Amino acid sequence: MNPSIAVCGSDFDDEHLNEEILGMAEEVGREIARAGAILICGGRGGVMESACKGAKEENGITVGILPVSKEEANPYVDIPIPTGLGNLRDFLVVNSADAVIAICGRWGTLNEISFAMILKKPLIMMNGSDGVVQEIINNNILNGDYQIANSAKEAVEKAIQLIKGQ
Repeated sequence: MNPSIAVCGSDFDDEHLNEEILGMAEEVGREIARAGAILICGGRGGVMESACKGAKEENGITVGILPVSKEEANPYVDIPIPTGLGNLRDFLVVNSADAVIAICGRWGTLNEISFAMILKKPLIMMNGSDGVVQEIINNNILNGDYQIANSAKEAVEKAIQLIKGQ
């Protein structure tokens, strides 16, 4: 069975998002597809859409676990899963994945990071991605078992290594 990697990060309306961060997310999506893994995310815009776009460019499979309805899915989601749970879906995103890569983010991403730690999922934080992820890295806010990656390739390689090591 193919491994699955969740990409957690900012929605389209986050003021921290810029072309560099979205490009980072897109490259993470490409690397996930190249690794033969399935990309799981919250299915909406911003980091989620960019990661899905990158995965689709490499013929990857994308799953969007959505807050309410299928209509919320970004155009690169192959399998939309409407939950009707709003932000409570964050648990489902993380629980469904074998590893988690966090990029930028706000409260929802922080929830997903917390769930990854609680569930002892391999967690990789993208250095240089701003938002809550960068705050955790810079200030060592959460002392936990997570990795820091400086590139999309490094993040996915670490995720795959950690999945195989489980």
